This record gives sequence, C-alpha cells and structure tokens, in this order.
Amino acid sequence: MIDEAGLPAHGLPAERVLAGIRALRSGDRPTHGGRLFAYVYDPAVPGLDELTAAAHAESAHVNGLDPTAFPSLLAMENALVGAAAQLLGGGPGTAAPDVVGSVTGGGTESLILAVKAARDAHPEITEPRIVMPVTAHAAFAKAGHYLRVAVDMVPVSAETLRPDPAAIAAAIRPETVLVVASAPGYAHGVIDPVTEIAAVAADAGVRCHVDACFGGWALPWLRRLGEPVPAFDFAVPGVTSISVDLHKYAYAPKGVSILLHRDPELRKPQYFVHADWPGYTMINPVIASTRSGGPIAAAYATLRHLGEEGYLRLAAVTRDAVRELADVVRATGGLRLVAEPESTVICFTATDPELDLFVLVDELAARGWHTQPQLAYAGLPRTVHLTVTASVAPVVAKFGGDLADAIAATRAAGPVKLPAELLTLARSLTPEGLTSDLVAGLAAGLGLGLGEAADAGSAEPVPDRMAVVNTMLEEVPAALQERLLMEFVGLLQRPTWSHD
Repeated sequence: MIDEAGLPAHGLPAERVLAGIRALRSGDRPTHGGRLFAYVYDPAVPGLDELTAAAHAESAHVNGLDPTAFPSLLAMENALVGAAAQLLGGGPGTAAPDVVGSVTGGGTESLILAVKAARDAHPEITEPRIVMPVTAHAAFAKAGHYLRVAVDMVPVSAETLRPDPAAIAAAIRPETVLVVASAPGYAHGVIDPVTEIAAVAADAGVRCHVDACFGGWALPWLRRLGEPVPAFDFAVPGVTSISVDLHKYAYAPKGVSILLHRDPELRKPQYFVHADWPGYTMINPVIASTRSGGPIAAAYATLRHLGEEGYLRLAAVTRDAVRELADVVRATGGLRLVAEPESTVICFTATDPELDLFVLVDELAARGWHTQPQLAYAGLPRTVHLTVTASVAPVVAKFGGDLADAIAATRAAGPVKLPAELLTLARSLTPEGLTSDLVAGLAAGLGLGLGEAADAGSAEPVPDRMAVVNTMLEEVPAALQERLLMEFVGLLQRPTWSHD
C-alpha cells in the first residue's frame, strides 16, 4: 500500500517523502517520450527540464501580487509579453504598435479575462453576450458561466469544420460584447476564418478575441518554414485581443499563458481594483492575487534557452511528425482524417461502423499510447484527437505498427454494446434526478467498481478502460453528460484519511 496520508503524525525524512511522490507518479501517463497525445508538451530537448526546475526554484517563493516588491518578476513578465506580442504581429513598426498584455496561469484564465474585459467595457449592457463557433474552446462557456455572460454558439460546416462568417454576423446582437475565433480550434486543429470574423465584429463595433492558446506559439514558426498559415494575429484589422499559452508550444512548464490586447485602453477593464476596505489597496491584472513566480521564471528560462533558432527547429520537427502521422492514418483501412492538418493536430474518425473508436483508444492505451477520444456532436462524428509535439517524431513508425495491432484487436472485440436495461435507465434519467449513489450504481453496472480502489489506498482508482463510459455518455444529452461526469469525477475525488 502507498502511504497517501497528507499529514502524518510525525514528520518524514525528505527522501521518504520524495519516494512516496515517485511511487504515486508511477501510475501517471508518461509526460516524455511522445506517447501522450494530449495534456503535456514535450520538446525532447536535453537538459531543459533541469534548467526549468532550477529557474522555478529560484522564484518559487516570489509573489506576483506586488510588482513593486519583486521587480525581477515584473521584468520577466514584461519580457514574456513582449516576446509573445512580437511573434503575433504586435510591437514597434507593426499595425499594432501599442500592444500590452498580462501573464496568466493558463489558457482558461486568459479566456475568462478576455470575456471579463469585454463585458466590463460595457457596463450599460445589463445582459451581455458573446458569439462563438461551436468549436470554440469550452473555457468560453466556463467564462460565460462564471461571469454571467450568455453564449451564442454558431454551427460549423460538417465538411470544413469552420463557421460561416455571415452566420457569425447574424448572431451578433446589440448585447454582444465579444466575438470569438480560434487559431486553431482544439478539437480538430482547424483555423477559423479570422480575417472575415474580425471584419464582421468590427463592422458591428464589437471586440474580437482570437483564441490562439493552442496555436499561437506554433503557427508563426510554421509560417516562417513556408507553411500556408492564414492571417490570424494583430496583422488582421479588427482583432482586439489574442491569447497564447507558453506551456504548450513554447514548451514551458505548466502553467503560463499570455493575454494580449491591441492597446492599453482595451486592457483596462481586465483589472480588478478595490480600495474600500482598511487593508492594502488590491489591484490585480489577472484572477489570482498571490501568484508564485516559479512558473513565470521557468517560462522565461525556456524562451531564453531555446531562442528563435530553437523554436524554428522544433516547429520543423513537429511539422514532419504531423505529416508522417497523417500518412499513417491515410494508409490505415477504416480510418480517415476529418481535416487535413493545418497546425499540430491529427484528428481522425472511423469509416467502418464496426470499428469502435472508443475501443481503439483503449487498445492503444494498452500498448502505451494515450490519445484523446471526442464524442459525436451535432452531426459531427466521434473522433480521436492527437496533439503532436517534437517528441513524437522518433516514434511515429512504432505508433503506426501499434495502431495496426490495436485496430485488429478492436475489430476482434467488436463495438461496445451496453446492456439494454442500463441503456434504458440512462436515457430515462434527468440531470436533476441524478445522485451520487445512482451514478455509483451505474458505474458498477458498467464494471468500473469506482471507490473501492481508493479506499484500499491504491494510487490508481481511475479505470483502465473507458470505452463503455464514453459510449454511455454519447447516448445521452449534453446536460446529462455534464451531470454524469460531475458525479463520476466526484466519486474519484475524495479525501484520503490518515491511518497512523
């Protein structure tokens, strides 16, 4: 049994503590080696982990709450913002010479703040709204939920996976404070028609945010390599803000993102300031007040170490890996690309109804490859998403062989068939009627056995195979999916009690 107690009765030696962390980590997905196609970004650069860990340690206890107390952190943040702005068409001598920005803790925070700035710029609008394609990141829905901003979603073409700019224009109302475009959309790796979307937003007098969290640090380098990357940054008139994550293709450790605004006036509503209390005057450019300087210093060290030459080389390696993986998918019977790769994403679906993609994902996981299944949605098929990084390049051939084996095993297993009574029960449920006990019963009916492993002190309470879960989720409406997932994760996230 792994000792998971958070607070032992007596303090433990440092090496024992670290050994316990290593034991827990042994059950995690691999963050290096090119076998995890989501969540982490590995450049496979020798020595980079050691450098960023040291840089993180140098500033881990520095607090970003007050830049006047810690000017080192202010200098590093300004350098990161300047680098991102220059890469994305801003700065001296450009169409956006007055770009400003803030360092946030991740892409979701950047998107929430973009929505906040747009909302608070119009206090006269009592029921603000944002317009976005259905392929825009779910973090915008989260922003709408947190900030009480309504979200109007525009469908995309089943063939191009892009929205019609005319449909975006038609969705804009007097209450609209922000229009969203993606470069690219996470799910399929497709770049929205940013120029056209920004134009209709500008015509309506509405801000336009480009979510380049995923592609903002990859697309400019691919363009320099000669790839046909469409305009998406501050060179596009009407683009008022852009987000880009440094912990993605800038290859910095988690979690650092940048939110840029075309000029300082656009950024002002992003700030929170409060002086009406007896303590210090609070002024925050981002959501958090106290912020560790560790991630910022680690990102700063990453950019300084890799430089333009390093990023151009990594982009070339990644581009080649994307091309080779796309060829693997094209050569595999029963699969097809849902879109030709435009960035660093491979997304494929099945052309054979007997080839269950959810089972395929499990079979690939059993062979050490961790991909991301995506449920069917509004006429779009279920898909498998691969985020490709530079570390994938050396293992493409191995993936191709294992993919063939996994497909053979998937065909042999056949599609998931849920028990008829369980499916009938699931379809009869309502979000309001779900309880933790009911979801635990559903999980048991699917053979998941959640909860028992955690009580036994195991570090791996998460099921190894998720095909049955994904199949059931696909059979019920989105609102029920959300509630099922909430209860499902709630069964996993429970306190561990000390037995000392």
